[in-house]
Amino acid sequence: MRSANGAPRGASGGDDAHGSILAAIDLLGQRWMLRVVWELEPGPLGFLELRRRMGNCSSSMLSNRLQQLQAAGLVEKHGPKGAYELTTAGVGLSEGLQPLWDWSESWARGDSGGVWTRGNAK
Repeated sequence: MRSANGAPRGASGGDDAHGSILAAIDLLGQRWMLRVVWELEPGPLGFLELRRRMGNCSSSMLSNRLQQLQAAGLVEKHGPKGAYELTTAGVGLSEGLQPLWDWSESWARGDSGGVWTRGNAK
C-alpha cells in the first residue's frame, strides 16, 4: 500500500503502521502460520485433528506455531485438552486474508493470467 503522496507507507521512518505491518509479516510469514489460521477458520479443532489436517507439519512445529499464535492473541485454547480456535483478532485476520484465499483459487486454476511454476512465472 502507498500513502497519499505515493510513497510506500512508512517510508518516512516515522509511521507506526510500517512497524505494525513488518511485525505481522514476521509472524505470519513463518512456515505453517497461515495454514494454521486457514484450518481454524471454520471453527475450533483439537490438537490431533488439527495435526491430521496439517499434512507433513510435525507435532512439535505445530505446537510451536500454536504457542506463537496464542502469544500474539490470534488463537486461544480452551482447557488443558481443549480445542484451539481463533480469537476475535484471529477472525479479523482470517477475514482480511479472504481476498488472498479467493485470489489463490483463481490463480491455481490459471485464471490470473499465468500459472507459476517453480523457478519461473509465465
